[in-house]
Amino acid sequence: MTQAVTSELIEASHGTDGSLYDLWKSGALVDLLEIPDGVNNEIIGGKYVVSPTPTVPHACILQDISDAFARASVGDPQFAWTCLQVVSLRQESVEDQYIPDLVVLLKEMRTAARKAAVRGLMPDEIEMAVEVTSPGGAGRDRPPTTAHRRARKQRRTKWNGYAAIEIPYYLLVDRSPKAAKTTLYSIPDRGAGAYLHKESWEFGETLHLPEPFDIEIETTEWEPWWL
Repeated sequence: MTQAVTSELIEASHGTDGSLYDLWKSGALVDLLEIPDGVNNEIIGGKYVVSPTPTVPHACILQDISDAFARASVGDPQFAWTCLQVVSLRQESVEDQYIPDLVVLLKEMRTAARKAAVRGLMPDEIEMAVEVTSPGGAGRDRPPTTAHRRARKQRRTKWNGYAAIEIPYYLLVDRSPKAAKTTLYSIPDRGAGAYLHKESWEFGETLHLPEPFDIEIETTEWEPWWL
């Protein structure tokens, strides 16, 4: 189950101060909350979020996307793109800490990062972030709703954060039974923290990623999560 903890709760229970991001950056946050290995821990909209490992259908969708990039690379030695799963984003301009389900980057960027043995990637090293929604945290992956914006109840989501750090493309695979679609967001507006363009495909349709990727991804086996 996904859990979210605010800085106020941490301060009250542990007597600490400083922002969540500061505590995370220093390495103190995991120790304070006694977070076990094998889980994702992120800061999203000022909340510390701990998520379990993905289900098999969730992981298979990510593998389908990775496989499509691998096939493109085999078919064209000049194909420049590759994928990495579960890699931290190192961002300073937005005091959140994200671990995308999948990132797409240039092969040369991956090689350089590997040789440097870095803990995470910088936003300008990533061309596309990918998220697959889960029941407990789908709202943190999607754009904030109009109703939430009016009520000022919705904190920043990953959609806002990725746009604010200018990730060029954000691919959101929404497995909710009410959605069951994939949306590619593009043209990030850093100041607004928003993407200005989107294109969507229903599950079962062939998804086409435009240039600079220009590849197709089959989604016939993608299914919503069970209610």
